[in-house]
Amino acid sequence: MEPNLAFIEQVSELSHQNVRRCYYCLRCSAGCPSAYAMDYTPAQILRLVQLGQKDTLLHSSAIWLCIGCETCGTRCPNQIHAGAVIDALRQIALHDEIPAAEPSVFRLHKAFLSTLKLWGRLHEVSMLAQYALSNLASRAIYGNIDMGAALFLKRKLELLPHRTRDIDQVRALFDLHPEPDDES
Repeated sequence: MEPNLAFIEQVSELSHQNVRRCYYCLRCSAGCPSAYAMDYTPAQILRLVQLGQKDTLLHSSAIWLCIGCETCGTRCPNQIHAGAVIDALRQIALHDEIPAAEPSVFRLHKAFLSTLKLWGRLHEVSMLAQYALSNLASRAIYGNIDMGAALFLKRKLELLPHRTRDIDQVRALFDLHPEPDDES
């Protein structure tokens, strides 16, 4: 594989992280709660960025499985936030129209952002309804109905959403970076 050296600069600029500072101590990966499910751990992702392996990373499922907990950045002795790097990789993948390696995670991401744009805050029922509708073809909507019902009965889910007072400010943020229409 031919290294793409411009990729290192692109990721560093988008993420505001100096990925060259990583010396592969593996602390980020040791603390990552999602590492077990990823094809590349956070440390491996940073190393692949250093090596300019753009295609490998943008087709990886790891960039879609990061939960953004920031454990990696907290543990890093060089203060590199791998989560910010992974966010940048997602942005590049979407910009380059590379299909998400984890389509269901991408659909949940879109449902989350759509709910934020509509209400200015998260409304779980709206988000889950939109996510369920996007999963009709896969029949995955029935997998967690019992958990949803239990949460509703315990009054952990509100049926009616509450819109934030500053909805125009939230929507202005979305206007800065329009979201893609498809799963590319």
